[in-house]
Amino acid sequence: MGVPAFFRWLSRKYPSIIVHCVEEKGKECNGVRIPVDTTKPNPNEVEFDNLYLDMNGIIHPCTHPEDKPAPKNEDEMMVAIFEYIDRLFNIVRPRRVLYMAIDGVAPRAKMNQQRSRRFRASKEGVELVEEKNRMREEIIQRGGYLPPEEIKERFDSNCITPGTEFMDNLAHCLRYYVADRLSNDPGWRNVTVFLSDASVPGEGEHKIMDFVRRQRAQPNHDPNTHHCLCGADADLIMLGLATHEPNFTIIREEFKPNKPRPCALCGQMGHEIKDCQGTAREKQGQHDEFADTMPAAEQEFIFIRLCVLREYLARELTMASLPFPFDFERSVDDWVFMCFFVGNDFLPHLPSLEIRCDLFLLKGYLTQNGYVNLERVEMIMQAVGVAEDNIFKKRKEDDAEQQGPAYLTTGQFAPHALGRRDRPEPVQNARHQAYDMRMQSREQHNKSSAGPSDSSDSRGVKRKAEDSDSEPEPEDNVRLWEEGWKQRYYKTKFDVEVTDEDFRKKVVKSYVEGLCWVLRYYYQGCASWKWYFPFHYAPFASDFKDIKDMFTEFEKETKPFKPLEQLMGVFPAASGNFLPQTWRNLMTSPVSSIIDFYPDDFAIDLNGKKYAWQGVALLPFVDERRLRAALADVYPDLTPEEVKRNSLGSDIMFVGKSHPLSDFIHELYRGTEIPVELCHGIQGTLNLDDDPILPDKPVRSPIPMLRDISQNSFKDPHYADGFVFKAVLLPGAKIPNKVLKPGDWEKGNREPWRPQLGFNPNRQQAHLDQSGFRALG
Repeated sequence: MGVPAFFRWLSRKYPSIIVHCVEEKGKECNGVRIPVDTTKPNPNEVEFDNLYLDMNGIIHPCTHPEDKPAPKNEDEMMVAIFEYIDRLFNIVRPRRVLYMAIDGVAPRAKMNQQRSRRFRASKEGVELVEEKNRMREEIIQRGGYLPPEEIKERFDSNCITPGTEFMDNLAHCLRYYVADRLSNDPGWRNVTVFLSDASVPGEGEHKIMDFVRRQRAQPNHDPNTHHCLCGADADLIMLGLATHEPNFTIIREEFKPNKPRPCALCGQMGHEIKDCQGTAREKQGQHDEFADTMPAAEQEFIFIRLCVLREYLARELTMASLPFPFDFERSVDDWVFMCFFVGNDFLPHLPSLEIRCDLFLLKGYLTQNGYVNLERVEMIMQAVGVAEDNIFKKRKEDDAEQQGPAYLTTGQFAPHALGRRDRPEPVQNARHQAYDMRMQSREQHNKSSAGPSDSSDSRGVKRKAEDSDSEPEPEDNVRLWEEGWKQRYYKTKFDVEVTDEDFRKKVVKSYVEGLCWVLRYYYQGCASWKWYFPFHYAPFASDFKDIKDMFTEFEKETKPFKPLEQLMGVFPAASGNFLPQTWRNLMTSPVSSIIDFYPDDFAIDLNGKKYAWQGVALLPFVDERRLRAALADVYPDLTPEEVKRNSLGSDIMFVGKSHPLSDFIHELYRGTEIPVELCHGIQGTLNLDDDPILPDKPVRSPIPMLRDISQNSFKDPHYADGFVFKAVLLPGAKIPNKVLKPGDWEKGNREPWRPQLGFNPNRQQAHLDQSGFRALG
């Protein structure tokens, strides 16, 4: 889930939560690469037990990178993914568990956002091709130079969706990768590896959280387990806090804005396609040896230390003289809940709240164990609603102040575009120049206070809107900062009058259901696979009236879509090649009963924003009943291979032959539960996999450029027994349900559910020493 600007806001407000990762690099001797020994202590001075990978955050940059040349084929993509995982394993060095989770079929609430993203990606791809053709013709007509156009098939990133052949191939390649590392890398020797591929329903990060919840609910769970989660989505911070684990760290790539990108037309750096002049490329290097290279530095990683963030929050959220006992853990839950209002993947944010607003807590808890106290939520919404008019006006004033500097200086200190041939005149007397700058600033300040300036000089005067080289601001018909904003909003966005109380109540009811659904999703799992917010826009805070009884409970026993069904729900017709032929025809045939689900073009409402990616894609919502009825006629056309891709799977567990659990798995029979003492307290029910990787058997590489794994391929004589077992991990009879509710805990343990915070004196000191990870006293 992405929360706009959340990470930037959080890192500025609490800067000590961020530390740079120390990464040990491999060495090269006589042309032979020597890998890093990951059995040695972690150079970051903290030992991690479990590493969780939100794989979609790895797959996308490896298959279509923005800062380096794209892989030539699918095999190179797989190798890039393997190398990326190797880097993360080298940095984190987990000692117990590696859990790799790929996004599976998502809840319906998430599918709407996925649908919007994929339709946008298709629309932008078509627009880019049209713009390139138009610019190419213009430049050639002017006599400009452009390199010959490469005939290259564009990689459609929409294939990174459950149910496609690409995702099926990726799952097979990752099985090979795990088998190879468990066989040949001593650092993996005693690590239990879990692979939750795209056939397992659920978003990657939420499958990870479900795994954490189930394991920490076991009586053998070690509360000092140190978790590390890899992913770039801002909601991982909230998910980590929601576990209440005291040792939780997030690792992500360090974001570096304004990375240079080559022009999509001529391939040169320093300009965008709209500014391309078609000039010949300058020679790079004495022999033009850098002609086809892009200046790309290796991406660095950072740790986000949630233990430090918890200390920051403890200082800010602690309240004295309350009429009830203060509970820090519940206040954290309320803080997470309040963050939902400013952005999430399932609900549009309220117009009067953004991440740049200061969040506050009501003097009373809003949530408990994943359930929302709607009566208190209404009190907060009404408090915000009273101030909504002033909030909109203040936001408009703040935006006006952030347009740019009040004046631009002249001479050597003036900003100049990179690569300009006309150089500014050098400063003859720096002291006089500085004095002139101060006087000019003071004079301009006086003029702007008295009234608008009529000077036409663009330097040394207040910058005018038309002087900006940015695109013009889009027209905002709602104008929330002017009187009558509520009437204009409902008329423009919903095409109803503000006096239609029943419609407004309907929107609020759906939004209240959404708040309850999202919180349950974060703390317990998916409460309903079918629920979704059926509007493109949110209501106002002042509309939240009498909401206490608006929500009762979600529909029980709902089931997720199957992979190919989800593809029909989220793909545009342009990506129909990933679907069977008869299914694809439903997207394009004029006589299709669901042709209206797949518009060739659609409007994007900027909704007060400046860029198209910030706007709202006005796509029709998919009617599940109509979709299923249409698919019923084409289901018989599926081949056996497509039927297999369309089935739902389970997590797969891998262990090496030297793992304590290996002998047990070797004698496995159907329905056997894992002995917790053999697998770091992990509990579950094991079933035999249909395609196991057995000891003393070769493993064939699915990638031609990588070797097969044979029993004679080991280089470490002390690790010659390093083959991998594979089993399917399923929730069993003695394990909490897939959706772990506090009630399940109370029934099994006969005590109220509480976050487990404990201390185990038997753990190694490396796990207990937090000195490298603490910033506050």
